[in-house]
Amino acid sequence: MSDVRRENGSAAAPYPLVGAESRTGRSAVAVGGAVIGPDTFTLIAGPCAVESAEQTLEAARMAKAAGAVLLRGGAFKPRTSPYSFHGLGPAGLRILADVREETGLPIVTEVLDTRDVDLVAAHADMLQIGARNMQNFALLRAVGAAGRPVLLKRGLSATVDEWLMAAEYVAASGCLDIVLCERGIRTFERSTRNTLDIAAVPVARALTHLPVVVDPSHSGGRRDLVLPLSRAAMAVGADGLIIELHPRPATALCDGAQALGPADMDALAGLVQEVPLLTGRVATGGASAPRPVAR
Repeated sequence: MSDVRRENGSAAAPYPLVGAESRTGRSAVAVGGAVIGPDTFTLIAGPCAVESAEQTLEAARMAKAAGAVLLRGGAFKPRTSPYSFHGLGPAGLRILADVREETGLPIVTEVLDTRDVDLVAAHADMLQIGARNMQNFALLRAVGAAGRPVLLKRGLSATVDEWLMAAEYVAASGCLDIVLCERGIRTFERSTRNTLDIAAVPVARALTHLPVVVDPSHSGGRRDLVLPLSRAAMAVGADGLIIELHPRPATALCDGAQALGPADMDALAGLVQEVPLLTGRVATGGASAPRPVAR
């Protein structure tokens, strides 16, 4: 029986730590100088993959100019093909740390393997669990014990209940600073890379106290869909966006078709400053919000 029906008093939540009943209000998660929570709208942006120091710094400056307060970037990349670019590994982590020093943007990056958790945690401000690892229970436990906030992406075919149970694994291991990320699910539709389950945002927010952000880049898989899907995420009550960008998308080593370029980021900047105000939120990268402090 789905726990969505708990609204009618049918069952207790199987995720007592992350369930809505465990707190009187919604949680806010602090990552460096940035906060993801119910009263603000947070933009996370950066390249799919760290390719070089120059590319990552240029991307970070683009992200910050658009109002992002966290920088995303992949040092370890899970790829469908074993022959694709899988990231720079430890060298990529060092680049991210250097860019943080230069820009003041806290870092969120993915960890793929339990053996790398300590290494990634030593460089990053927030650990990401990607969609393909949402039910890697050993990894969930390891990141939960790492002492860093966690961004948990929904699995490709996961139900909302399974997603929240994955969050419970992280919480049960000692970390309640969890942000959920709806990134689209696999359906029969082939006109988009994935199908953005926009209904999952209010459903998850009703079932848990955790913040919920949306990834419109992986949802649509196309640059021209990122802004429309971002508007939908804002309107439905998402607490933020995580966006892929690249200084030169045509040359990107990973997911260039969905990465925003400089002109696209200008349009996104206006969107992030204007639309959240209509829903009673303030963009955390706005003029009235504090910038993160360099470490």
